[in-house]
Amino acid sequence: MQCQECGNRPATLHFTKIVNGEKTELHICEFCARERGELIPGTSSGFSIHNLLSGLIDFDPASAGAKQQTLRCEMCGMTYAQFSKMGRFGCSHCYKHFAERLDPLLKRVHGNTVHVGKVPKRVGGQVRMRREIDKLKRELQSRIEREDFESAASLRDRIRDLEREIGS
Repeated sequence: MQCQECGNRPATLHFTKIVNGEKTELHICEFCARERGELIPGTSSGFSIHNLLSGLIDFDPASAGAKQQTLRCEMCGMTYAQFSKMGRFGCSHCYKHFAERLDPLLKRVHGNTVHVGKVPKRVGGQVRMRREIDKLKRELQSRIEREDFESAASLRDRIRDLEREIGS
């Protein structure tokens, strides 16, 4: 594919932009991308996942100030400020020491703090049913807290049926 800008060189960069629900694709060479001021991945001025995550880490207003400087891993000595600059932990214990700060970050990035992964459709029937049961149990707890006992009873019955199906 040739560059859509100059038509002379092969298009090595492919950009997809969605603005107000309208998708546009641009296929250009690196030279034309630089002239347009596009950010080129892998270059010093380009986009990097590390910069994105660092921005999310720094986004937390609670992470500002003296507490950020004093929060330190007891095993390797890394501070939270160092982690937010480097984007990497010093050791496996950092996860535990910085857990208070990581939960909000993981929720912002991934939408959850527990990794559930994907389940293959061919072999994952029982796993999907267990996930469905867990989801229904959370919903059941919510209904009980709201004192919506009729729908809670119906959820309870659905959970029992699913548990019988998988034999647990």
